[in-house]
Amino acid sequence: MQRRSQTAVLAAASLLLAAGCSSGGAQPEGGGGSSAAPSKSAAAPGATPESTAPPAKGSVKVTRTLTTGLTSPWGVAVLPGGDLLVASRDTGKIVRFAADSGKKTELGSVPGVDPGGEGGLLGIAVSSTFGADHQVYAYFTTASDNRIARMNYDEKRPPGNQLGAPDTLFKGIPKGQIHNGGRIAFGPDKMLYAGTGETGDKGLAQDKDSPAGKILRMTPDGEPAHGNPEADSVVYDYGHRNVQGLAWDSGKRLWASEFGQDTWDELNLIEPGRNYGWPEVEGKAKGGSKGAGFVNPVEQWKTADASPSGIAFAKGSVWMASLRGERLWRIPLDGTKPVAAPQAFLKGTYGRLRTVVAAGDGTLWLVTSNTDGRGTPHKGDDRILRLKVS
Repeated sequence: MQRRSQTAVLAAASLLLAAGCSSGGAQPEGGGGSSAAPSKSAAAPGATPESTAPPAKGSVKVTRTLTTGLTSPWGVAVLPGGDLLVASRDTGKIVRFAADSGKKTELGSVPGVDPGGEGGLLGIAVSSTFGADHQVYAYFTTASDNRIARMNYDEKRPPGNQLGAPDTLFKGIPKGQIHNGGRIAFGPDKMLYAGTGETGDKGLAQDKDSPAGKILRMTPDGEPAHGNPEADSVVYDYGHRNVQGLAWDSGKRLWASEFGQDTWDELNLIEPGRNYGWPEVEGKAKGGSKGAGFVNPVEQWKTADASPSGIAFAKGSVWMASLRGERLWRIPLDGTKPVAAPQAFLKGTYGRLRTVVAAGDGTLWLVTSNTDGRGTPHKGDDRILRLKVS
């Protein structure tokens, strides 16, 4: 396996991104697709139009608590059959929870995780061909960088010793005390996507030679995916402050949530090669028009109301977990346009909300984040909740 450093993979990124772009992110519900690149309309191959738009007002009902007492949960991956893998940011462990009973089985710890600040074991994903290869992917912070590795998962081995040695696929993503990004997910095209942060160094978001402040798209082996804006680069777009949510809608379009600084958090429709503006623009440009070639967010929130992390798509809406805002946002969509103003649920009920993933049957899994050093833990924190939504 060829290991790719930041310099080797991304040195040529500026040429095509400058020429082909203006100057100015859980498993998708439905899956499918091919290995071809998404089109310029932001939809992956085989995209189909939505049938009917969802109603302006929706609903959320907590139907059960799957488990409690989690420590700094972050990434979640849904296994074939519905069980969950959950990553602990600060301990570096991955644990399996049975979707029916909540039974807990520890897979093991990811070697090399160096927690601190907002870093540690972050996003996890299972391969699109998990039934054949049993590969679990992880995005994590080491002593020197953020990187992506994969491990073989053998559930026949004793608990705590079910993960094979990590195979590093991509390294050299800058690390920091803040803004490490970390969400990874396989798209409908079966390529691996990763949201990164600019580590507090704002200039990295506009630096096309750096993987920081970007969404990356790569093959399952960590190579630049066919159809990326630059043939020899994993950079898919740029100009982000800290991407922590990735999800695809029923038209196979990619959406991403992003932390703002002091004014606006964002939900963005992702198009390859485009510039999402940070640090030149935060939120929508004045007057609602795209400024200097930057892409406006589809929706924006005051940072006190959101500070978004994970997102998921279900029942025609994007659902966005909010940390500081301590609520779950619903953004109903008709294609690429909201049909109504975002609607908030569970405000203050469960504290900080880190991750939301589609369960595949129209329901959602929601993970709290009160033991991450910034929340106020209560008895039972942190927990995983099952939600019935509409």
